[in-house]
Amino acid sequence: MRIDVNAFVGSYPYRRVPGTSPEGVLGAMDRLGIDEAWVTHLPGLFWRDPAEGNAWLLETAARHDRLRPVPSVHPELAGWRDAVRLAADAGAPAVRADPTFYGIDPAGAAMRALAAACGEAGLPLVLAVRLEDGRQRHPNDHAPELPAAAVRALVRSHPRVRLLVTHADRPFIEEVHFGSTPGEAERIWWDICWIWGPPEDHLQTLLGTIGASRFVLGTGQPLRLPENAGAKLDLLDISAAGRTAIESGNVRTLCQT
Repeated sequence: MRIDVNAFVGSYPYRRVPGTSPEGVLGAMDRLGIDEAWVTHLPGLFWRDPAEGNAWLLETAARHDRLRPVPSVHPELAGWRDAVRLAADAGAPAVRADPTFYGIDPAGAAMRALAAACGEAGLPLVLAVRLEDGRQRHPNDHAPELPAAAVRALVRSHPRVRLLVTHADRPFIEEVHFGSTPGEAERIWWDICWIWGPPEDHLQTLLGTIGASRFVLGTGQPLRLPENAGAKLDLLDISAAGRTAIESGNVRTLCQT
């Protein structure tokens, strides 16, 4: 079983990206042997109210049983609690918020309230550090990257919140993990899409210092080549049990309430 916790469907506003349709994502999953993907409505991340894309996302996921919807929530807009409740009622595995894209304080009162609501609802909260390398971003794309301090603040804001942080590199992960208490670190999971493999071997190093239990498979497709994540796993010096944990076992722990 292989579960991709970081995928998107829908067009990207700043450039043409192939493979953004549900069928395109499913085709990439078939190539890589991925059984299930958590998907977010990509255009909605850039809308005034990202939750307006959730209805389409839920309908699309309902037609494709290998796609699981991760609805977006903007905690400074009216009705955000309804969006969390609808996600839970729909059986979504998580909800996501991208505060730097929304132009709000990533560790402010609104985000802390969302983290608490997700904790009470038993839903992990997904946060992206970035979506693209800064060197290839469009000049109109001014969203700053998520700061590591915000992740630490959010995990400390409620004892039941669980965070899935995507697109983080090794320095970011180390800053958060080693700056958190053991209990806090156990409520944060990291996808592998932005962690370098050989020859730098950042992923191998993190597995040795932090442990495989904190990492999950995320491709970032279609904004990133999905083969990248699979290749990094193939090149790891890791036990079969450790690889299985990254590919699916840790996701089950993440989803436990």
